[in-house]
Amino acid sequence: MARRPLPRILSNGSAQIARSRELARTAADSATDVLHPLITVSRGLRRLASAGRRKWADTPKDKRGPLLFLAATLVLVVALLPYGPLLAAITLMAAAAWQGRERTASEPEGPDESQTERLRSLYEALVPYFSVAEDPAPLYIHGGEWEKTFPTHDFDEAGRVVHLVIRYPAYFPDGEAEERARIEHLLAAKAGRGREYHFFWDEEANQLTVAVLAPLPTDIAAQRFVTAPGETVLGFTDPTEVQRTLPLSYGEEQRDVPPVVWRTGIRSTEPHLLVLGQPGSGTSTLLRSVALQALQYGDVLIVEGGGTGEYACLTGRDGVLAVECGLAGALASLEWAAHETERRLIAANRARQAGHPPPDDTRRPLWIVLDRPSVFAHLAATDGRRDPQTLLQVPLRHGRAANVTVVVAEQFDSADALSDAVRQHTRARVVLGPASPQQLEAVLGAPPHTTPLAQVPPGRGYARLGYGPVHRLQVPATPDPYDDATSDADRQAVLALLPPRTTPADAETIATDALPPEAIPTEATPTESVPTEAVVAKASGAELEAAP
Repeated sequence: MARRPLPRILSNGSAQIARSRELARTAADSATDVLHPLITVSRGLRRLASAGRRKWADTPKDKRGPLLFLAATLVLVVALLPYGPLLAAITLMAAAAWQGRERTASEPEGPDESQTERLRSLYEALVPYFSVAEDPAPLYIHGGEWEKTFPTHDFDEAGRVVHLVIRYPAYFPDGEAEERARIEHLLAAKAGRGREYHFFWDEEANQLTVAVLAPLPTDIAAQRFVTAPGETVLGFTDPTEVQRTLPLSYGEEQRDVPPVVWRTGIRSTEPHLLVLGQPGSGTSTLLRSVALQALQYGDVLIVEGGGTGEYACLTGRDGVLAVECGLAGALASLEWAAHETERRLIAANRARQAGHPPPDDTRRPLWIVLDRPSVFAHLAATDGRRDPQTLLQVPLRHGRAANVTVVVAEQFDSADALSDAVRQHTRARVVLGPASPQQLEAVLGAPPHTTPLAQVPPGRGYARLGYGPVHRLQVPATPDPYDDATSDADRQAVLALLPPRTTPADAETIATDALPPEAIPTEATPTESVPTEAVVAKASGAELEAAP
C-alpha cells in the first residue's frame, strides 16, 4: 500500500507557527509603542481615582458635605468660564500623564547612617597621622568634617568600603616607604580585614586611592596556553596590571584572563627564575607547570631535593633528560649541564667567527629545574662532597647566551642555604603563600601595592620580573597526577599535557635471529632482560673467533 504524503499544514506547520508568533510579537510591540501615551494616561487616571477614593475615605463624615459643596462650586465655575471645560480636560490629562509615568526608585544620595559612622571612624583614625600642631588650618582635626577629606567613597552590600579617595596635607612625607606602610596598615585594619586592598599614591595631587581587589580565580586548570616560543605563563593577575589576555578554557566555556608572562631566551633580561614559599604554598606546582610548558620547545633536566616524587609523572617522557632525586645523580646531572653550557658557548662562538648561524644543537632550549637544593647542600656537607649549587654557576652566568634557563625553588626556612650565584643571577622572582611585607620586599626588591593576607589558597602569591612592577599571582592548578588527593578533572588535565614516553637507548634489545647461535645467552630466562651492550660485545667476540 503506497504511503500518502502528509498535508502541507502538517509538513511545514511548525515554520508557519513560528512565523505567526513572530508577526504577533512584532504587532504587539508596534501597538504598545503607538498606544503608549494612552496607556500612560489611563494608568494616571486610575492612580488619581485611587487617590480621590483614599482622600474621601480619610475625610470625616461631618466634613464630607462642605467638601461636596466646594467640589460642585468648582465644577460650576469651570463650566461658566470661557474655554473652561477644555482647559479642565487638558489639565486633567496632563496630571494623569504625570501620575502615570514609569517611576524608577531613586537611589539615596550620600551614605546612610552606618556608612557615615564608618567614614567618621576612618577620619578620626587618620587624624594623628595627617595633622601637626603647627598647621594653622589643619585638614584633619578631632571632630572635624570628613566630607572634605573623602571626596569619593563607595560601599558594598554589607556596608564596607570598596573604593575610597583620601585627601591628605602636602606636608605628609608620602615619599617614605615607612610612612606609607603605616597608613596602609591602618586603612586595611579599619576598612575591613580579610580583604586585599590596592593603594595608589598620587603625590602631585596629594591623594590616596584605596580599592578592594577581587580574589583571583583559583579554578584555572593546566592547559596549553597561547604563547610564542620563549614565553612561559607563571600565572594570572589583575586585569588592570597587564595589557594582555589569554583565552582559557573553563570546561565548556572560555574566558580571557590576564597572564604574567615570563620571557626567556637570548634576548631575555631575566633569564632565570627563583621561587620562594612556605610548605604547601604551591612551589612544586609552579615548577611542574613551567616544566610542562618548557617541554613544548626544549629539553628539561629536573633535580628534586625533597624526595617526595613530585615529578615522577615526567620520568621517561620525550624531552625529559633526567629526573634525579639522589645526591649522586644530582651532582652528575648538574655537572653534565655545566659542560653542556660550555659546549654550547664554544660551538656558537666558532660558528659566529666563521660567519655561520649557530648549530641546531645549541638552539634548542635547555631547562634546569632544581627543587629544594638546600637538602642536597646538607647531604653534601655530611658526606664531604661539593654542594650541587656550585655547579650552577656556569649555567646561571652564561645560560642566556647558551639558551639555558635555570629555575630554582626553595622554602623560606631554608632560603639562607641558597648560594650567592643563585641570589645574584635569578632576577625573576616569585613568592607564594603567606608572607610578611618585609619578606616580600626582601625577595622581590620592592614592596607590593596591595596588603598581603594571612590565609591564601595554594598557588597564590606575588611575582616580579626584573625591575618591573609587583604583580599579584595565581598559579594554574597543576597537581601531581599520581597523587590520590588530586581531583579527576585536574589529573586528566595534567596527563593530557604530558609528552609520550620514550624507550631509553640502553633498554632496547637486539633481535636474536640477527645474531649467531653462540651469541645468544643461554643462562638468561625469558623474563630477564640482557643489556644491549653485553649482547653486542658477545656477538662481536663470536664473530672474531669464527673468522679465519
